[in-house]
Amino acid sequence: MTTAATSVYVYGIVPADVEPEPHASGVGDPPGEVSVIRHGEIAALVSMLESDRPLGTPDDLTAHAELLDGSAAVAPVLPLRFGAVMTDTEAVENELLGANEDEFRSALEQLEGRAQFVVRGRYVENTILRELLDENAEAARLAGEIRDKPEDATRNERIALGEMINQAIESKRAEDTRKVVAELEEFEPLVNQREPTHEEEAVHIAVLVELDRQKDLEETLRRLGEDWDGRVELNLLGPMAAYDFVMKRAPEG
Repeated sequence: MTTAATSVYVYGIVPADVEPEPHASGVGDPPGEVSVIRHGEIAALVSMLESDRPLGTPDDLTAHAELLDGSAAVAPVLPLRFGAVMTDTEAVENELLGANEDEFRSALEQLEGRAQFVVRGRYVENTILRELLDENAEAARLAGEIRDKPEDATRNERIALGEMINQAIESKRAEDTRKVVAELEEFEPLVNQREPTHEEEAVHIAVLVELDRQKDLEETLRRLGEDWDGRVELNLLGPMAAYDFVMKRAPEG
């Protein structure tokens, strides 16, 4: 009976004194047990994976993110992109850790005590439309023209109104994103503005902040959410690994 060849799946880079949670599991079916490979002051979070086992199931993606995000809540972690597989533990130690030791150690020092959070907000459709029509007389006129009329008869007006609304929402989004960033200035964050994933998205930013300020961050966004009650639905995700700021790709091996 032949034993399946294995590779090493790498999740991210951590300080050498980090220990994985007992029974922590990673990608694969069955999930691989997570361990660490150390080199000097840094280490890699890894698990073994059958070499011929394809990656990319929803469970794999979830396991990758959950391990990194759980680690980021207690220690600095430099996340690798999903799918980082190397031939064996020697390759991880020499080609990944040894070859990038100074860069990885410096990045971990910058992440010490910090984690990423994502702020997302979506406009409440009826509220934002009413706001836009109140501010734009031409849009209000077009809306009045097409009300209760068949689509075919008002096609041009509907297209023109749709373009006006899209442009107005883009302008609102930029303005409201600036407001959120300004509200968060006290946390001295690193900020990455993400592309909107929905046409009615009001704000979508990633911020890197001190972990011990999490409750203050939640309170600031709660107050902002109250100010925007009925206009924008705000959500805060995290803590998570610093994907937007230090994502790395493992060398082929």
